[in-house]
Amino acid sequence: MAIEVDIDVDVLKSEIRKTYASVSQEPEKEFIFPTGRPWAEDLGYPEELATVPETAVESFAGVANPFSLGRLSPGERVLDLGSGAGTDSLVAAQMVGESGRVTGIDMTPEMLAKARAAAAELGAANVEFVEGEAERLPFPDGHFDVVISNGVIDLIPDKDVVFAELNRVLVPGGRLQIADVTIQNPVSEEGRRNIDLWTG
Repeated sequence: MAIEVDIDVDVLKSEIRKTYASVSQEPEKEFIFPTGRPWAEDLGYPEELATVPETAVESFAGVANPFSLGRLSPGERVLDLGSGAGTDSLVAAQMVGESGRVTGIDMTPEMLAKARAAAAELGAANVEFVEGEAERLPFPDGHFDVVISNGVIDLIPDKDVVFAELNRVLVPGGRLQIADVTIQNPVSEEGRRNIDLWTG
């Protein structure tokens, strides 16, 4: 059952881009959510985190650890939905190895630039970063074995569309490893219209 949200989605996306562009360009700044390598370490990230360049990890803004749901296997094709500066994508690229492939997708150009720079610094030839939105994934049906995502789906009003797209791009029997924010009680009408609550 979809929840109607009385919010201008274009304005929301613009505000989200501004917030995460700031995380990308000013990683030392204080945000209302934790960021950086110490935060990823506190979340219990796997050993591969140690080799991810600071270029990416300084702008890490995940909410949990999608790899706590299981390690990725060599040769798997992985989509990182809302890849940000690339921390999760670069951890995944190490797990799947040369025979695997990781594609990060994000809507924030500044984050994508950091992710590409970090991938080059790591020498990760099995990862690419694409600009796009979760509601319209630019990939064919059944293209990925696994989708990982970290603190992204909660930012998107129409979750039904996002999950339909994820289902479409996964192979039959593929899996989701999602770390995200959930709520236990309904949000008020006023709260659903407050862009600041959506973006932070």
